[in-house]
Amino acid sequence: QVTAKTAFLFILPQYNVSVPTADGELVQYHYGLKDLVTILFYIFIAIILHAVVQEYALDKINRRLHLSKVKHSKFNESGQLVAFHLTSVIWCLYVVVTEGYISNPRSLWENYPHVYLPYQVKFFYLCQLAYWLHALPELYFQKVRKEEIPRQLRCIALYLLHIAGAYLLNLTRLGLILLLLQYFAEFFFHMARLVYFTDENNEKLFNVWAVVFVVTRLFTLTLYILVIGFGLPRVESQALDPERGNFFSFLFNNILFRMSVLLLVCLFQASVMWRFIHFQLRRWREYWNEQSSRKRAAAAAAGTRQQTKLLKRDSGYHENGVVKAENGTSPRTKKLKSP
Repeated sequence: QVTAKTAFLFILPQYNVSVPTADGELVQYHYGLKDLVTILFYIFIAIILHAVVQEYALDKINRRLHLSKVKHSKFNESGQLVAFHLTSVIWCLYVVVTEGYISNPRSLWENYPHVYLPYQVKFFYLCQLAYWLHALPELYFQKVRKEEIPRQLRCIALYLLHIAGAYLLNLTRLGLILLLLQYFAEFFFHMARLVYFTDENNEKLFNVWAVVFVVTRLFTLTLYILVIGFGLPRVESQALDPERGNFFSFLFNNILFRMSVLLLVCLFQASVMWRFIHFQLRRWREYWNEQSSRKRAAAAAAGTRQQTKLLKRDSGYHENGVVKAENGTSPRTKKLKSP
């Protein structure tokens, strides 16, 4: 029994509480220090799953494609993230639909703070934190190039900041919707990279990703304005109460603070869109430069072939030091008949 209790500490979420409802009692969860033990266990699970995907899927594909070292590293990164994002999108969509967060948008801010979480919501957050924490040692295991490490560390830090912030500040419902939108766009991006590595002439999925990215950015900005600008200021409990998990809803009652937060959100989304537009312009410029160089090369080759044909027609051609006529027969001197 002692061993079982210790095992449950690693495997199952802790801090369960029975919350009375109209139909009886409902078991929900809140967070605490014991969550670190559970996260540690699922970090090892994530490392094992990472190795399985790498060994039985990505390595076999890499051996067939014969990619360079740079493309090999990017292919492995995108392959792992495609598997993770696809799983997370399906799982997150299932959670938000079954919990009614999409059908009832008011639930994103009603009864804030959302201290008590359903089992599937808490388990989802614990697994997300475990995955992004496992990505840190994977930088060493995968032997990522030094120039790629700062970019990947920045990406990991942003995801951990977002997920841990939503989890600790009791904004888990809003965090779920934002993660769903972000993972949905990232799935198409990394899928497009995989297709591009297999066929460099196929860039159709990048166009699909561009449309999905713009739509998800618009939904994200709208969601921020809806929750921060209109939802949280209407929360009944506006007093600072850390014991109940109410950390900052009272600040959103101040219109100056609320507008400052919305301005920062808009500036951040604008910077993301600017980088996206810059990336698209650079990609289109490279595409048109490549197309124009191909046309010039084809025109030059056609001119060379035409010039070669004209030379053959005018003066014949040489083969093995012997001048031959256009039909390939060697010209012979006509013999004169003796008188």
